[in-house]
Amino acid sequence: MAGDGEFPGGVRADGLPGALSDPARLAAVRATGLLDSGPEPVFEDLATLAARLTGAGRAFVTLVDEDRSYWKSCVGVDVTDGRENPVRESFCYYLVGFGGEPFMVEDAAHDPRTRDHPGIGPMRIGAWAGYPLLGPGGEVLGSFCVVDASPRPWTAEDRATLATLAGSASAEIHLRQSLAASQRAHRLSAELARTLQQGLLPPALHALPGLDAAAAYAPASASARDEVSVGGDFYDLFHAAGPYYGAVLGDVCGKGVQAAQVASMARYTLRADAGEVLSPARLLTRLNTAMITQEAPLFLTAVHTTFRRTRAGVAGRICLAGHPPALVRRADGRVREVGRPGTLLGVLDAIGLTDTRFRLTPGDLLLLYTDGALEARPAPGTPPASARELFGEADLHATLAATHGLDATATVDRITGALAAHHGGWASDDTALLALRVPGDD
Repeated sequence: MAGDGEFPGGVRADGLPGALSDPARLAAVRATGLLDSGPEPVFEDLATLAARLTGAGRAFVTLVDEDRSYWKSCVGVDVTDGRENPVRESFCYYLVGFGGEPFMVEDAAHDPRTRDHPGIGPMRIGAWAGYPLLGPGGEVLGSFCVVDASPRPWTAEDRATLATLAGSASAEIHLRQSLAASQRAHRLSAELARTLQQGLLPPALHALPGLDAAAAYAPASASARDEVSVGGDFYDLFHAAGPYYGAVLGDVCGKGVQAAQVASMARYTLRADAGEVLSPARLLTRLNTAMITQEAPLFLTAVHTTFRRTRAGVAGRICLAGHPPALVRRADGRVREVGRPGTLLGVLDAIGLTDTRFRLTPGDLLLLYTDGALEARPAPGTPPASARELFGEADLHATLAATHGLDATATVDRITGALAAHHGGWASDDTALLALRVPGDD
C-alpha cells in the first residue's frame, strides 16, 4: 500500500502528481470511452456491492484525467450538480501518483498524508479506501473506491473485497476495449477484402462492337466462410489484337489474400500476353509457366476464349484448364457444352490444353461460369426448395435453355435468381458468370 513517501514521478507546478499528465496514461483513459458516459448496470452493481460489503455507504468507479475525476458510477451520492469533481479535490490522484498502489486512509482529517486535502470537507471524507483501475498496459485509469463519512479501520476482508471488485471493473473495461479493437480490425479486414475483390473484377465490361455482354459475381455467404475473406473467382473481357477480343473466367483454389494475389496475377498476365498470342491454350500455358516460375502458392482453374465478330455472328476458340465446360445457348433454347477438359494451372510444369473452335449466330449466347453455379445447396439443416439437394449441371442447362430470347444481362440475372431461389440466400461458394451474346431476332 502507498506510504508516506513522495510521488515517484514528481509533482506538477500545482503540487499534484506529475503522473496525472503522463500522455500515455491520458491516452489510455480516453481509449476506455468511458469519460462523460452515463451510468451502466455493470459498474453500478459493482459499486453497490462494494458499498454494502464494506459498510462504507458510498462507492465510486472513477476515471481520472489531467484535471478531473469523472464518476462513471457513484453510489450514495447526490449527482444533481454533476458526476465529477476537480482532481485536486479527489483522493484518486494518490493512486495515480503512487503508480497504482492501493491507497487507504482510516482517519483522513488526521492522517499526515491527507489532513490538508481540500476534498475532506466538501466530500465528507472520514475514511477512504481505493484500488486502481488499470489499463491493458498497466496505466492507472482511475480508482475503485469507497468512502465513509466517519473515521474507521479497513479490515483485511474490506481490502480483499475492494481488490476483487476493482479487478472485475478493470476486466470489464479491458473486455470492452478488446471487443472494440476486434470490431475495428474486423471492419478494416472487411474493407480490405472488398477492395481486393474489386481489384479482381473489371469495374465495367469492355464494350464489344456488335455483341452484348454481362457478368455477375456473388460471394459465398458469411456463414459458409469467414465473412471478411476475399474469394478467388475472377473474370475479364478485353481487346486482344486487331479484330480479336479475349474473355477469361477463373477460380483460384482457396480464399484470402493469397487467392487474391494469384487471381490478380492471372488476370493481368493474360491481358499482357493477349496482344501477342491468340491461342487460348498457348495463353493459359504461358500463365501456367508464370505461376510455376513465381511459385504461386495456390492453383487455379480457368476458361479462356479468343473470338472475333464475323458477318454471320462470332467465331472463336475456347480452352478449358481444369474448368467446367462453357455452355452455348442457341437462339431456339438448345444448350450444348463447349471445350475439351484440360489440366489445371500452377501445379505441373507440363500440361495438356486444347483449343476448341465454336461459332455463334444471331440469338446465340456463350456462358462462362465458376463451379459455384453447379454447387448451390440450401443451408445445412434446411430442406431443399426442389427435389434436388444440389443445383447441378442439369439444373444449370435447364435454366439456361429457358432464357432463349433474353439478352446477356437478363440471362445472367435469370441464372443468379435461380441459384438464389435454390440455396435460399445461403451461398456455399463464390459464383462468377460471364455471358456473351450475338443480338438477333429470337
